[in-house]
Amino acid sequence: KHGLSYMFISHDLKVVRALANEVIVMRNGKVVEQGEARQIFEEPKTDYTKALMAAAFDIETAPEGVVDQ
Repeated sequence: KHGLSYMFISHDLKVVRALANEVIVMRNGKVVEQGEARQIFEEPKTDYTKALMAAAFDIETAPEGVVDQ
């Protein structure tokens, strides 16, 4: 709309969800998932992304050990 792009790097997924149209999820410096923000937040594909979303929005639903691997 305005011809503007920016890169916003954050661990605060609530802020990312509010600001971003597209999201890249990285783990150990490598991209594990990328796409439209709505799709990443509502239908994460990788176990790592699912664990991040669970930890950010409902800490009790994070699969055990996924983030630590």
